[in-house]
Amino acid sequence: MPRTPTGESVLARAVRVLAAFTADEPTLTVGEVARRSGLHVATASRLVAELVAHGLLERGPDRRVRVGVRLWELAARASPTVSLRDAAMPFLEDVHAVVGHHVQLGVLDGEDVLFLERLSARDAVVNFSRIAGRLALPTSSSGLVLLAHAPLDLQERVLARPLHPVSPAGFGSAAQLRTALAEVRRTQAAVLAGHQHPDATGVAVPVRDGRGEVVAALSVIVPNDGRGATLVPLLSATARGISRALRTPAA
Repeated sequence: MPRTPTGESVLARAVRVLAAFTADEPTLTVGEVARRSGLHVATASRLVAELVAHGLLERGPDRRVRVGVRLWELAARASPTVSLRDAAMPFLEDVHAVVGHHVQLGVLDGEDVLFLERLSARDAVVNFSRIAGRLALPTSSSGLVLLAHAPLDLQERVLARPLHPVSPAGFGSAAQLRTALAEVRRTQAAVLAGHQHPDATGVAVPVRDGRGEVVAALSVIVPNDGRGATLVPLLSATARGISRALRTPAA
């Protein structure tokens, strides 16, 4: 891989360009790409042009740039997330039909929960997650489930850092978070009322693979009316169904 005078590979710089785009700001000017990626404008412009030529980025009539369809096509082949999503989708649809609000499937990625799928409804309660979006692990029910079953070194890293709750109901201290993680491991569920928004409750359970390892979190976002915990049996049964589907040869 050719390297620049700074020692960084061209591929590494191209990744920095792609990482400049976010779900909230999917289109950028070349200057904005340069600033976010930390690259010189000329370098960013050259890399953007090459990525556009390969279909990984697209340039609109206004000269603003966005992620291209080719990149989406390649990302859609990602494994094991494809098999996990495919195995879970029929179950997500069943839960959605019962709950009528948001139903989500999230996986651990770094120190975030990354959402692979979300089913919603027109009048569903407020929800800040989105497909291919991320939330910090301690701030959501899905993240709490994944963190509770994550390697111990990851748990301790998160617990050692300042927490940044997004609402007054969120975890403000490591002691609170540690207690909550223990409770999740005991009950195999997380019920967080008002942690993302005062009007919403997140309820999540772990999804396990054939070896019993937690590979995802299944969650619903429902109104904060005190009834969230009543959905745990439904989610637990659904998670077991997804786990059985993951053990089949097709999955």
